[in-house]
Amino acid sequence: MPLMRSWIESANAPETDFPLNNLPYGVFSVGDADLRCGVAIGNRIVDVTGLEEAGILRADPEADVLDAPFWNDFMELGPEAWASYRARLQALLGADVSEEIQDRLITYTLPQSRATLHLPFRVSEYTDFYASKNHATNVGTMFRGPENALPPNWLSIPIGYNGRASSVVVSGTPVRRPWGQLKGPNDALPRFAPCARFDLELEMGAVVGVPSEGPVTVAEADEMIFGYVLLNDWSARDIQAWEYQPLGPFQAKATATSISPWIVPRAALEPFRVATPERERPLLAYLTEPGPMLYDIALEVGLAPAGAAETVIARTNYREMYYSSAQQLAHHTTSGCPMRAGDLLGSGTISGPGRDSRGALLELSWGGKEPVTLDTGERRSFLEDGDTLTLRGAAFGDGYRVGFGACSGTVLPALADPYKRDGE
Repeated sequence: MPLMRSWIESANAPETDFPLNNLPYGVFSVGDADLRCGVAIGNRIVDVTGLEEAGILRADPEADVLDAPFWNDFMELGPEAWASYRARLQALLGADVSEEIQDRLITYTLPQSRATLHLPFRVSEYTDFYASKNHATNVGTMFRGPENALPPNWLSIPIGYNGRASSVVVSGTPVRRPWGQLKGPNDALPRFAPCARFDLELEMGAVVGVPSEGPVTVAEADEMIFGYVLLNDWSARDIQAWEYQPLGPFQAKATATSISPWIVPRAALEPFRVATPERERPLLAYLTEPGPMLYDIALEVGLAPAGAAETVIARTNYREMYYSSAQQLAHHTTSGCPMRAGDLLGSGTISGPGRDSRGALLELSWGGKEPVTLDTGERRSFLEDGDTLTLRGAAFGDGYRVGFGACSGTVLPALADPYKRDGE
């Protein structure tokens, strides 16, 4: 699909993340004003709450759905309403619209530079998966050796765990180094201390827009997905190493999960669909893909020490996943587990086959044995206080890109001992 041209000139620039082909959904504020729903186009934001209030563009003719500081009410209208609204918005912002309409609409836009961005949706629940074969193989090799790298079930089932919706934060929110219970030397008694092996995980997040009450197929699950965000599942590796047997990660993953501020609609990614990889073991019928389920989305991770320039430490692609978000969602429903509008599914760390395509420092530094050298000359095995991590991603079309904006967070020092009382 070629570039769709807009009368907002910045949307036609090849370097923008937000051409007319994209139109991602977010929430913004200006100064102390109330939060409003917006759509990004070029270097501007369209105040769609304002368009609804003025009766210019309504998703539901009988009810306001964009008068709240989240997109959940809009999501619940379903895929037909999503498609209709997107088509009408594209028509209003297209290059062929009259100057009269342009003059009216421009008053409902503002520069992105003036706005503060917020969580774009109310997170109902959060589930994180472990679904990149390269990542799982690397981690398994470090912990169990190459012969037993993948657990016996990994090639048959999307492995996941239920995380904390309460600690999902928007890009730009600082993340404080956590305290936790750590393994003592030689398996001695544990100690309580700040995490020393704090890490990132480069992921994509799928935002569920349609609720379910029972099992759904992969095709039905795909239709339920409203859109996608970049996701950094911050991880305390030393806390995780002590706690994860036998039930998996708990506090090691509860500190924060950062997401990009714009939800890229599934419709904007349709031209970039690619097939999942060949299977070493046939999947059970309920997980079989009806067609291409992944997307060709180039991803990168930048690390900037405090006061220093950024180094891109990894580049990979979402097409490296073994299980798609639709497969993960379908599997999530097999028990009859209800899904809700606003559920967030993390893809799991996305790693490619080469060292520079690994989506976590745990892999990049091979458990700390091979530190990464930054452009500044500094070395990193894991994150240090003051480090800023930035995830970026985009799918590339003919003369345009469909991007997500940045997903950033800066590591703050751990608190003083949170359990030490005055006088102790």
